[in-house]
Amino acid sequence: MTERIEERLAHLERLADELNEIVARQGQEIDLLTRRVEMLMQREAAREQEGGGGVVLGDERPPHY
Repeated sequence: MTERIEERLAHLERLADELNEIVARQGQEIDLLTRRVEMLMQREAAREQEGGGGVVLGDERPPHY
């Protein structure tokens, strides 16, 4: 019985280590994606300030016509 408990404990410890690595990796990915979203939001804000949004609404003709 003790041997079985020790085996299960070892398995659970290994599983906890693997999950910890996965969570750490996901945290890094989330940080990277957050920085990219912030960068894109800053670019869009700058584009809006310049007045060059470039979005054509409805039947509005693009500026080159």
